[in-house]
Amino acid sequence: MPSVSTEAPATPGASAAPSVATTDSLLSPGRPGYRRMSFALFAAGVATFALLYSTQALLPAISAGLGVTASQASWTVSAATGALALFVLPLSALSERFGRRALMTVSLAVAVIVGLLVPFAPNVEWLVALRAVQGAALAGLPASAMAFLAEEVRPKALVAAIGLFVAGNSVGGMSGRILTGWVAQLWGWRAALGAVGLLAVVCAVVFRALLPKARNFTSRSLSPRALAKTVGGHLADPLLRRLYAIGALFMTVFGAVYTVIGYRLVEAPFHLPQGIIGSIFLVYLVGTVSSAAAGRLVERLGRRGALYLAVGTTAAGLLLSLADSLTAVLLGLVLITAGFFAGHAVASSSVSRTAKTGRAQASALYQSAYYLGSSAGGTLGAIAFHAGGWAAAVALGLLAVLGVVSITLYGSHAARVERRRSLAGTRARTLATD
Repeated sequence: MPSVSTEAPATPGASAAPSVATTDSLLSPGRPGYRRMSFALFAAGVATFALLYSTQALLPAISAGLGVTASQASWTVSAATGALALFVLPLSALSERFGRRALMTVSLAVAVIVGLLVPFAPNVEWLVALRAVQGAALAGLPASAMAFLAEEVRPKALVAAIGLFVAGNSVGGMSGRILTGWVAQLWGWRAALGAVGLLAVVCAVVFRALLPKARNFTSRSLSPRALAKTVGGHLADPLLRRLYAIGALFMTVFGAVYTVIGYRLVEAPFHLPQGIIGSIFLVYLVGTVSSAAAGRLVERLGRRGALYLAVGTTAAGLLLSLADSLTAVLLGLVLITAGFFAGHAVASSSVSRTAKTGRAQASALYQSAYYLGSSAGGTLGAIAFHAGGWAAAVALGLLAVLGVVSITLYGSHAARVERRRSLAGTRARTLATD
């Protein structure tokens, strides 16, 4: 019989024994429930990125409407991603107690409610504060979703399943920005934020209606000491540390590029209107494809090979975007987006596979690093753009790309050293027994 567990809380103070998932209890393509789960988490991914980055394409309009600088306006993005990074770990601990499904539902509901209030912010201070609350609420989604997939999906299908969730992120980022761009051009940036809120309402309803109940989740008690031990164990793992750093650096590039690209395109020599700038984010469709294809890339090239390909693609896009040609800039954005989403899908799925226990915390640490990278990228990108224009923002992105390459090369070296030590140890034991 398959191992079945509910999401009901365990007795306070007691820690339930973890359930052992059998092959029959795990979802995979073609099995009942897999498609519903995929659509549900895809909708959650759409809502998460649409809400989280709802102000990003509107930054020039917000700057003009509220009379603030690019750096000040960029905090409407950085506050949301920064709050998400800070709250993702404690909320992932709550998911161990109350269930992934329950926490994702509550988090998305709160974020949607705040999203409907955001358009009425009277000034930039209130806007930043509401966005921070929204980011904190959204923190309950990413790590819990990754843990839900790791527990409910067969290992061989995990990269593809996470790729679909990440693809939902890319669709949400794209649709939210396109929607806000055109609505803002017609009715202003406040109406645009309201439209994103309504889109998120629809996604939240779809998510709750389709997501199946967890079959392999076991509730655990909330213990600060146990949480600290789990987090410490993950941070002591060299591979997990490298994956966290890679996620942060990839997102630094992405956050910097997409925070300031609107300012570049509204200025000379492009002078694009807000609606067209919003439509630029159609390139997110490339991210949808590349993240969903991450599983096949890993099968063919291995994890490190897939990361090198993602890094090379991102770097080529950054360099190409330096040209004062709209075609070159668009192609550069396509390459940056493809490389980023492929790298993110590979790194995040590797975290889920590497962590054998405390998967929600392992994913939460990755998400913390990832969104801290987004917050840093948005803020530093705006500062760099203000100081040295688009070339300075590209230089920041290339520096982060170099960091990913260095970490991946170090990981390859460390793996070779570990294999040599293992072989030497095996030979020594063989000789000792002869």
